[in-house]
Amino acid sequence: MAYQYALYEKKDRIAYITINRPEVMNALHIHAHIELAEIWNDFRDDPEVWVAIITGAGEKAFSAGNDLKYTAQHAGEPQPQMPAGGFGGITNHFECWKPIIAAVNGYALGGGLEIVLACDIVIAAEHARLGLPEPTVGLMAGAGGVHRLPRQVPLKVAMGMILTGRHITAQEAYRIGLVNEVVPSSELIPTAERWAQDILRCAPLSVRASKELAMKGLDLPLIAALNISTPERQKMFASEDVIEGPRAFSEKRPPQWKGR
Repeated sequence: MAYQYALYEKKDRIAYITINRPEVMNALHIHAHIELAEIWNDFRDDPEVWVAIITGAGEKAFSAGNDLKYTAQHAGEPQPQMPAGGFGGITNHFECWKPIIAAVNGYALGGGLEIVLACDIVIAAEHARLGLPEPTVGLMAGAGGVHRLPRQVPLKVAMGMILTGRHITAQEAYRIGLVNEVVPSSELIPTAERWAQDILRCAPLSVRASKELAMKGLDLPLIAALNISTPERQKMFASEDVIEGPRAFSEKRPPQWKGR
């Protein structure tokens, strides 16, 4: 599918999404936001793709966040409306229970890190650096950063990053649990694909139900979380795959998932 500021490809149940503005460290302006929102909506709604991998073009940056130069140059000019999905199309009011893997190929700063925080699994190249530098330019990480980071790493660590705007290395991000794996740059996409293949070996509706319940249960007391019923959970139990899984196990063969 052709877009100006992103690359989008679907292959073997995986959607590959690449932020494609390397000349500005993959920073996003309003037109890039709109394209990415369309891509994410397509991924969410396409029954043939079950996992997404998002990365940035080149080896320097995943995304440097908001394109401040563009914002300054076009201040006061009429602009299209920001997509409902928020920064990069997924940081706010975007509900998708398919797994999303971030392959962080360099700097993930500001909104770039907020996109990473909205993903489920994060693989980082060894040279990657992550941070929320918004306060250093008079802003704040309002596209989910100030809320998601304290939920994903220890509070004092999160507040140290949020209040100072400092960057951390990929290795430090791994140590605090912000990323799942750190690899050489040449192994970044293959590693993300390995994680995707591990996911694809599982029943897709089971994966989505698991993600939905995990996310919706985060802010509930345990006893309440244990008793919630969700649409994806209901789809799972009504699916053909819930029969196929035990049958394949008993017949000692790989299951043939249908996703329905």
